[in-house]
Amino acid sequence: QLACPLDLGCHSVKEGAVELYAERVASRGLSAMVQAESLKFKLLSGLAVRKACYGILRFVMESGAKGCECVVSGKVRGQRAQGMKFRDGYMIHSGNPTKHYIDQASRHVYMRAGIVGVTVKIMLPYDPTGKAGAKIPQPDFVQVYEPKEDLTA
Repeated sequence: QLACPLDLGCHSVKEGAVELYAERVASRGLSAMVQAESLKFKLLSGLAVRKACYGILRFVMESGAKGCECVVSGKVRGQRAQGMKFRDGYMIHSGNPTKHYIDQASRHVYMRAGIVGVTVKIMLPYDPTGKAGAKIPQPDFVQVYEPKEDLTA
């Protein structure tokens, strides 16, 4: 049996009782967590902030997202901290659909000058199957049908 390493009063866990499953992300371009990690490693490798963020935006939009926003805040260049926002496409910020359509992830990047915060928000497309986007249509979406043929004539 494995005991809790910190004596927090939690119960002991039996050997083999915990199972972990790792699954590949279906579409990397529509996952904010994957893109935030990618942006983090681009910044750590020394790539310029604008080039890194515009690369993320382009990849996400080519993957079929409705919109994307990258925010990098902290000591980007120089001693003064500032926030830089990079946006593309359509993004909703309020209401119930944000729970279904917006995927958001934040990461801390430990640079030489200090900590830089990275946030990526992706607006997913509508997908009735729910695999490549939100399953629920937006409430303001209007579908126009073709008129029916007149049977009286």
